[in-house]
Amino acid sequence: MTENDATPLPRPSLPARLLRSPVGRILVFALSAWLIGVVCSRIYSGLGLPHGAIPFGEVTPLIELFRLLPVVLAYWLLVRFIEQRHVDELAARKLIPHVLAGLAAGFILFSLVVGALWALGAYVVHGTNVGVPWLGLVLVLGVGAGVGEEIVSRGVLFRIVEEGLGTWISLLFSAAFFGFMHIWNPHATTWSALAIALEAGLLFGLIYHVTRSLWLCMGVHAAWNVAQGPFYGIPVSGFEQKGWLASTMQGPDWLTGGEFGAEASVVALCICSTLTAVLLGIALRRGSLVPPFWARPKAKPAA
Repeated sequence: MTENDATPLPRPSLPARLLRSPVGRILVFALSAWLIGVVCSRIYSGLGLPHGAIPFGEVTPLIELFRLLPVVLAYWLLVRFIEQRHVDELAARKLIPHVLAGLAAGFILFSLVVGALWALGAYVVHGTNVGVPWLGLVLVLGVGAGVGEEIVSRGVLFRIVEEGLGTWISLLFSAAFFGFMHIWNPHATTWSALAIALEAGLLFGLIYHVTRSLWLCMGVHAAWNVAQGPFYGIPVSGFEQKGWLASTMQGPDWLTGGEFGAEASVVALCICSTLTAVLLGIALRRGSLVPPFWARPKAKPAA
């Protein structure tokens, strides 16, 4: 068969094109997560598991599993049946090395924040606490936040928006969404939401852009939260914590983050923004930033 004899592939139907468009895929994910959530809620109630606001320390693996199932299954269905590809960003071969690297990086990153606050006299340790409910705290702050929030914010929003509108717009959009989702937390303010967007939303977006690994994002996110609350005893996004270190914060809110926690501190903002700038430099040097669809070179029609 010669090149001229090749039969062009049929163009997908309009419904298929709409379903696979960026907006269509985001809507499919949201609808799938909601429907799976309804089913999980019925099973959850049938098992007699507790409803309402459950203290973090009392959350069990089964409770957290039901919380995460809708997001995880909806993402898997989106990738395999709508996008029709392997879930490369969650490849099994990357699980152990990327999660371990993310956990180490997240713990070190937040330790740098605490170290700076301690040096400035804002973080004071009085001793240690015994009987910290590690399992529940790690499940909620580590696994729950790390897996659920990263799939939604980076796996769905950042990745899909980047395909259509490019990296810059995707970074700003996903970061704004991430900050907005934290404005409903206890003790949240406009400043704390903006700080979360700038220090974490932009940082995690660039971590994903540079590595294309959700495992790494999940590890960094989980370790940041666990280090902040269960280990250093600092409120996590407005939720008061009793950590292994019995500590208090002292000083103005702009330095300590106030009741919201160190994530609303200018110290955390400066340290995370420095790492964000480094990752952005890597992306610029690689030339990996994706332009918006209107700025891309048009494909030449086949002969």
